[in-house]
Amino acid sequence: MVQLLLIIIYSAFISLGLPDSLLGSAWPTMYQEFSVPVSYAGGISMIIAAGTIVSSLQSDRLTRKFGTGKFTAASVSMTAFALFGFSISHSYAALCLWAIPYGLGAGSVDASLNNYVALHYASKHMSWLHCMWGVGASLGPYIMGYALTGGQGWNMGYRYIAILQIALTAILVFSLPLWKKQGGNDTGQTDGEEPGKPLSLRQIIKIPGAKEVMVTFFCYCALEQTAGLWASSYLVLRRGLSAETAAGFAGLFFMGITAGRAFSGFLTIKLSDTQMIRLGQGFILSGIVFLFLPFANASSLFGLILVGLGCAPVYPSIIHSTPEHFGTDKSQAMIGVQMASAYVGTCFMPPVFGFIANHISVSLFPVYLLAILALMAVMHEKMLSKVIATKKGDLL
Repeated sequence: MVQLLLIIIYSAFISLGLPDSLLGSAWPTMYQEFSVPVSYAGGISMIIAAGTIVSSLQSDRLTRKFGTGKFTAASVSMTAFALFGFSISHSYAALCLWAIPYGLGAGSVDASLNNYVALHYASKHMSWLHCMWGVGASLGPYIMGYALTGGQGWNMGYRYIAILQIALTAILVFSLPLWKKQGGNDTGQTDGEEPGKPLSLRQIIKIPGAKEVMVTFFCYCALEQTAGLWASSYLVLRRGLSAETAAGFAGLFFMGITAGRAFSGFLTIKLSDTQMIRLGQGFILSGIVFLFLPFANASSLFGLILVGLGCAPVYPSIIHSTPEHFGTDKSQAMIGVQMASAYVGTCFMPPVFGFIANHISVSLFPVYLLAILALMAVMHEKMLSKVIATKKGDLL
């Protein structure tokens, strides 16, 4: 039964990744149909990001009230509803409207499932869970491509994903009894632990190490999203590669993340979460160094692969270590604010580099990544020192 539930959770994360890459795949067709500037995709993305921030911050209260299973099923159904709304939209305003429930549903699934796996499963499963997201994000463009090349239009691409989400909702509803069997309950506490009250944002920020881990998450997602969005432009404008070659190199970054998370699951058997995070940061640093080197094709190729491999263990390892660092009673609240911080970094930091590239130089790409990495590493180490000091104080 435990393994069956794990398969269902993996499936939920594949479904979480499926729609994430749809907008980018379909937008070249969509914006022409709606007669809007190509830059308007950013507006939809920001609405989705705002929704994920709101739902992540509410995840602690709602998970305690309804339980992870019911909350996840309701959130996936909301996402399915929103995706179906995308599929019947015929205006840009309608897309913006449907982006609201999509963001709210996606953020809820992300925060609640991450906490559940962190509480009830080993670190290797957290790595493989996020590998499943990469599988979904990779499959999404293929499904959209099938709809477009088949003459069905982008609307059917969204409808196919909506149907898959509806099927997953049904599976989640039928699996609700399994959630309680795994840990005795599914409300964010472990066996024998009294359910507490949800924490406010002010209370969470006062927890030793909370601000530091929020900045760490902000930096990680800022680095990952900036690298993913601007790698091709950097290679074309700075390195002189063709657009086709640059796109292939940039794709290796995402392949590095997905493959790295699959491999990281095995490494976690021998290494702790903290060791995995430091190892990942070391790989990212090595990759950035290669981006600085003057050997255009070879160094850029190897650098992007290393950055992707380095990103792989950081996100899942920070999530998995949350109950250990902050306590199981606070883990859902902490993961909620970590998710919100991640989405803020995703939303704002790539456009900041776009401004820098436009007004100064795109050659600052590796410098920008290095600065974010440095802040991430410092904040993570500072968080660890505060958590350790707090635990020692409690023992005295």
